[in-house]
Amino acid sequence: MGRAESPEGEMSTQDPLDLWSRLDGEAEPLQDLGWYHGNLTRHAAEALLLSNGRDGSYLLRDSNEKTGLYSLSVRAKDSVKHFHVEYTGYSLKFGFNEFSSVKDFVKHFANQPLIGSETGTLIVLKHPYPRKVEEPSIYESVRVHTAMQTGRTENDLVPTAPSTWKTRWFTLQRNELKYFKDQMSPEPIRILNLTECSAVQFDYSQERVNCFCLVFPFRTFYLCAKTGVEADEWIKILRWKLSQIRKQLDQGDSTVRSRSFIFK
Repeated sequence: MGRAESPEGEMSTQDPLDLWSRLDGEAEPLQDLGWYHGNLTRHAAEALLLSNGRDGSYLLRDSNEKTGLYSLSVRAKDSVKHFHVEYTGYSLKFGFNEFSSVKDFVKHFANQPLIGSETGTLIVLKHPYPRKVEEPSIYESVRVHTAMQTGRTENDLVPTAPSTWKTRWFTLQRNELKYFKDQMSPEPIRILNLTECSAVQFDYSQERVNCFCLVFPFRTFYLCAKTGVEADEWIKILRWKLSQIRKQLDQGDSTVRSRSFIFK
């Protein structure tokens, strides 16, 4: 495959994606890849892969560094790693390999390559994350929607200094979520009545992975689990508990769960 040139013999200044789409018929345009997500941001890619992906899930997106540079975002066990993919004008470079066509590039990923990051993490690229995902027709009902302050504008939306995270031991019993200073403490620091909780959800605003939050009328509590699996398990059981409360069917009387979290 030859270098793309303008009629005068100089390198074309077209968008790299346009150059790829002009290749011969056996190579599909890069923008037609099902796992190419265009200008998806780094933060959005991390949120997407951490909440919906699994080990080895990956997607390709535009890099904001320069034209012709892309980022391969890959879900590792508890984090998301990012790797450069460079379009040189006539080939794609990824890791130690160079591909003369999109077809060869895709074939490489179809063989589930193993890559290693600078931190020593080894990841098998097994699950391309699709750009288009069929959306379920079921939506959550809005149960709480109110302005906590009035008279403020977007200029007031300035990030505040982060609070100090503390490790606390949590237990879930009946409709109460209790947290203690540690596992051996006889008395809880606080008891949260889950009948007052309006939502439990993943949270990506704390610059930490494996975070989730509990929304109460008086405060939002942020918790950080050790692993994504642990966070997911707690979210599921807390959501189940809330659904039971709403249906007034909660008749359990035993401790359902106990665990230590980083908390603020």
